[in-house]
Amino acid sequence: MTMTERNSWNDDEVRAAFPALALRDDGVARVYMDAPGGTQVAGRVLSRMREAMVDHCANDGGAFRTSRLTDAGFATVHAAAAEFLGAAPDEVVFGLNTTTLLFHFSRMIAREWRPGDEIVVSRMDHDANVAPWLIAAEERGVTVRWLDIDPETFHYRYDALPSLVNPRTRLVACNHASNLLGTINDVARIVAAGRAVGAVTVVDAVQSAPHFAIDVAKIGCDLLASSPYKYFGPHAGLAYVRRELADRLRPLKVRPSPQTMPFKHAPGTPSFEAQLGTLGALEHLAWVGERFGGAVPGATLRSRIEAGFVASTAHEHALARRFLDGLATLRGVRLYGIGDPRALDERVPTFCLRIAGRDPAAMAEAFAARNIFVWSGSFYAYEVAGALGVRDDGGVLRIGFAHYNTMTEVDQALSLLAELAAGA
Repeated sequence: MTMTERNSWNDDEVRAAFPALALRDDGVARVYMDAPGGTQVAGRVLSRMREAMVDHCANDGGAFRTSRLTDAGFATVHAAAAEFLGAAPDEVVFGLNTTTLLFHFSRMIAREWRPGDEIVVSRMDHDANVAPWLIAAEERGVTVRWLDIDPETFHYRYDALPSLVNPRTRLVACNHASNLLGTINDVARIVAAGRAVGAVTVVDAVQSAPHFAIDVAKIGCDLLASSPYKYFGPHAGLAYVRRELADRLRPLKVRPSPQTMPFKHAPGTPSFEAQLGTLGALEHLAWVGERFGGAVPGATLRSRIEAGFVASTAHEHALARRFLDGLATLRGVRLYGIGDPRALDERVPTFCLRIAGRDPAAMAEAFAARNIFVWSGSFYAYEVAGALGVRDDGGVLRIGFAHYNTMTEVDQALSLLAELAAGA
């Protein structure tokens, strides 16, 4: 990676890249701590989406100028997305969102299953990477096995893999980072267990992609899905599909549609504006790498993005450390996830908690009254919320940070949590 001297992280400069961060309500600044559910959109994203919708608004495949510009944009986006994932352009598929993509591919993958086969899904996943496989398993008469979590360490029970994965296993699905616990998982270890028996391996990278570089070659999976609206882009889904799997699957599509990748598994005419917006999001990450990570502007997109994640991760770790240190001083607060500030490499900056005597929804409303935007509930993390005993009891309060958050904002959240804890 070609590098220059790094610049110190500058909150004001980073925040200026996001138009929404300048908005105020009745003179009060908005504090966005809802990043795990969807980040704010970088200005480069809006510019790219305008380009698609104004400068060359046309379907692809035509002889005329705007259609050819759409074709060129399509190719550029796929090349950029491939660099982002560490894949090839013909291994990239766009869709509406991760949930839709996983349901779409589950129909094709499950065609190969037979009664007596088995699949492995996890107790930590968002239900987008569980329900599609459960439905398919029920339809195909396939046995479901569960990879559990350790409620003390908030990690997967990796030692159970040898008893779960066997020659009958046809699929292993897991998540890269938890949208409730924040845990970063050793997905390469899980994937390796699946691939050793010839199973299709699927990784949900929705919560990891906003925080560190994804490398599908190192992970080794067959399919990996993410959502650009979780990493500063538009509402869309982006998936890597290993070439061997893409070639093997019979696509669900209309007959005249092209049978080659990246068109083969695209579920209908794509949103060209969302695709160009995703390019804008990746360009934003690359800009962070150039400005604060020391990457040379002419370097590859991937190397600039990697440098951007190095810089933004350092900032996010500082935010997380400040938050965890402050949380440790409050009475009656229970954190669901890794709470050791020395173990920040094991988690993303997503924090779920409860305060004794306080309803999570009411706490979220108290935050909203201060113009601090957070979530309450279980966030479709159906199994893990059930395992922790919070699914049917109001869920948890979720506070999540992105690289546009500041120490001042962390202190605002801690101050309000202290008030809520004191008054419980």
